[in-house]
Amino acid sequence: MAIILVVDDEVGIRELLSEILIDEGYDVRLAENAGAARRIRNELRPDLVLLDIWMPDMDGISLLKEWHAAGHLNMPVVMMSGHGTIDTAVEATRFGAFDFLEKPIALQKLLSAVQKALKHDTPPARLPLTLDAFGRSSFIKEFKRRLEQAAAKAPVLLLKGATGGMAEICARTLQPPRSPWLDLSSVSSALTQDMLEKASGGILFVSDLAKLGKMQQMNLTYAIDRLEKLNLQLIAATVMPLAALGEVGWDSKLLAKLGEVWVAMPSLAGHADELPEIASLLLTNFVERGEVQPRRFSIGALNCLRTMPWQNLPEASWTDLYSLVRNLALTALDEEISADDVTRVMPQETGIGQELVPLLPLFDQPLREARDAFEKLYFEHHLRLEGGNMTRLAERSGLERTHLYRKLKQLDVKLGKRGEE
Repeated sequence: MAIILVVDDEVGIRELLSEILIDEGYDVRLAENAGAARRIRNELRPDLVLLDIWMPDMDGISLLKEWHAAGHLNMPVVMMSGHGTIDTAVEATRFGAFDFLEKPIALQKLLSAVQKALKHDTPPARLPLTLDAFGRSSFIKEFKRRLEQAAAKAPVLLLKGATGGMAEICARTLQPPRSPWLDLSSVSSALTQDMLEKASGGILFVSDLAKLGKMQQMNLTYAIDRLEKLNLQLIAATVMPLAALGEVGWDSKLLAKLGEVWVAMPSLAGHADELPEIASLLLTNFVERGEVQPRRFSIGALNCLRTMPWQNLPEASWTDLYSLVRNLALTALDEEISADDVTRVMPQETGIGQELVPLLPLFDQPLREARDAFEKLYFEHHLRLEGGNMTRLAERSGLERTHLYRKLKQLDVKLGKRGEE
């Protein structure tokens, strides 16, 4: 039985479409806004989405673009609108919509569009993941603008602070639609003029400069000398300082050219609340591309990711996050990834792991209850350290004594004899 997701902010339209489609034998799920649609789509993988254009939080075209940018359009999407125009229909089609229905929708038109969409067995091309998919994170939007601004004037762009798959997401963001892509890391023989001409108008990519051998370094020099003539752009990534590459034998002139224009990945520190959505997008992308088995994060796992001190990994934190999510998907035994799974694969450099184990149950609680439970643990811990001395506890916690006593009573923290004096 085909699963159809109906997304519309008007409850009457949702119920009407649901009744019609259920009568036709379809399994129907309903979403009142883009957030609900995003969640249901990630959990159920519907066979078809009927998506309204005009919605209050995020319009349907923007949600379609988000799915398109993230490579998540592995199902047909039929757009719906009561104020449709040809321009809107063309824009929706350009971003992967299968069809466009004007409201009020005639019964036969609806059923015909649904049947055609479900019979359309050629899945849309799975586009590479780009930074466009993370558009709701303001600091990533700012980084994307900086990246595009630098790339517009520089044929050679160095990306600092990420390598591998995370660096590719950034480079793919700069790739013109339907243009060539050549990963120089995969070319082990001598690069030729013919190979570069075939990539003309596209991107030359190096996922990690530190992994290039002597021949590949020579290829890099050969390519840089021909970039502008062949309308090519080179995006190279590194987490190692260029000076360190020079110490292991890299040509100083090549390093100078690579280091002329560079953009650093933004720090993850200070953006804890945005990490769950970023990690979820990465996980969904891995699943959609068939790189990992179906997996989803539990609330506890997302809270655990939120508490990781990414400031302890200033250089490789983005690559660590990318690798962490992929490892979780590959090694978690259940479809739902738990907080225990996250602590199991955490990078040891973060300095956390076993220390978090007693706190793991808190991650599955609502915020208010989790905060009260943590505060109780905090005060009990420091009471022990201070031998029950309330003066020193007040100084350590930054609370005035009267307020401190009230807080301890509220949390039911038992005071020793010295604390009661």
